[in-house]
Amino acid sequence: MRAIVLDRYGPSERVMRLAELPDPVPGAGEVVVRVAAVSLNSWDVDLATGATLVRLESPFRPKRRVIGSDVSGTVVAVGPGASRHRVGDAVFGELSAAGWGGFADLVVAREDAVVARPVGLDDLTAAALPQAASMAWQALGGAEAVAPDGSSDGSLRGRRVLIVGAGGGVGTFAIQLAKRGGAHVTAVERAVWKLDALAELGADVVAAGGPDGADSRHAFDLVLDVVGALPPARAKELLADGGRAAYIGGSPGRIAQVLFAGARLDRHAGAGDDDGAEVVAEPARSISLLAAVPNRDLPAIAALAAAAELRAIIDGPHPLEQVPHQLARLQSGAVLGKAVIELG
Repeated sequence: MRAIVLDRYGPSERVMRLAELPDPVPGAGEVVVRVAAVSLNSWDVDLATGATLVRLESPFRPKRRVIGSDVSGTVVAVGPGASRHRVGDAVFGELSAAGWGGFADLVVAREDAVVARPVGLDDLTAAALPQAASMAWQALGGAEAVAPDGSSDGSLRGRRVLIVGAGGGVGTFAIQLAKRGGAHVTAVERAVWKLDALAELGADVVAAGGPDGADSRHAFDLVLDVVGALPPARAKELLADGGRAAYIGGSPGRIAQVLFAGARLDRHAGAGDDDGAEVVAEPARSISLLAAVPNRDLPAIAALAAAAELRAIIDGPHPLEQVPHQLARLQSGAVLGKAVIELG
């Protein structure tokens, strides 16, 4: 089979190449999927370049020779004991917790790492959904938050949502899901050329850079920072009473700041006065790093996409040999939505 292989850390166009590898054989509880499409994520860039957090696990050379996590395709082989899928089934899913390997014609994974692809959902869209749409869905609060009837306590109806770094995969899905839930959405993106597309997706306000000025203080019920652009102190200033900030990405330094700020707010929320009595104050603001659960929400997300209620903004499709170049484009911020590779 063809695969894009990674033998050392560095710029993707220097360290990744197209090669021929043996076809994988499924073990117990595994399936082999013929990949029809695979999308790119910032995690792929980190794995290729050897970002700080990646090197903590594997300091000198990549742990995985073939990366790529978000795939859509067809099951072509089933290992002993695997019963969830059959040969010929259309499936898709995120493989980041199941060995990666998506930048190839064939990939082997645990059978629970992929889910059934519904009729009406094409491979390109299916490959764009797993990581980015799931992160947006979970950061916004899940099915109750994005339900259009606004009947639950967790609904976004009438809430004000700020999405920072809105022009990527997570951001473009988050705009649509938040609007579906009835929120007022402010989308912030440093690339000015992406702003028109964000408005077309439904964002009520689009801005280059970030929100500023006195009128933005305590303005938002939810701040979703996809790229780790906001210092936690600034995110807290932007939150209304009872609001929360959810971070998805960022540098190791920013992630450490977010974890510290979240723990600090948790401690203060339970603090009492000098006599030990509990102080009644405004509803607490919260700051946290999103711990997304792979594949958990994909059936619900896929149903929306199949019904044309959720749109994937696709850059491409590109051929398999273009993976190194497309990762370089993703790293530079040149991709709107999701870059998707199509395999013939």
